Amino acid sequence: MRAVLQRVTQASCTVDDQITGVIETGFLVLLGIEDADTVEDLEWLAQKIIGMRVFGDENGMMNKALADVDGDILLISQFTLFASTKKGNRPGFTRAARPEVAIPLYEKMIEKLSGLLGKQVKTGIFGADMKISLLNDGPVTIMIDTKNKE
Repeated sequence: MRAVLQRVTQASCTVDDQITGVIETGFLVLLGIEDADTVEDLEWLAQKIIGMRVFGDENGMMNKALADVDGDILLISQFTLFASTKKGNRPGFTRAARPEVAIPLYEKMIEKLSGLLGKQVKTGIFGADMKISLLNDGPVTIMIDTKNKE
């Protein structure tokens, strides 16, 4: 799994002119799922997202996690995070999980993050043409890959 976390002061997802999710302070999380991903990857990534201390404390240092700032999460499925750009200029997406694999893991991630956060995670719609709006705070953008735990 790959995730791009963007610290935001606001973010929203719109599908067919309908808002599906909107948050203020928190993370916009773009989540890519590949065929090799497991529930163990999901568990590790969820803990990492919830525990990420990138929100400012009283001294302006990045020491606070989501819970410390009563933050929210907007979770968006993003198969293009597994784009292969090795050959040519047209990316390939063969590493991205097919819907029958990705949807159950995406739904499990929503459930896991909501449980850890103590409130419902906002979402887009899996597979839809989504319009994402955000105000990146900082900017702070963190990439996490469960196969490369740096």
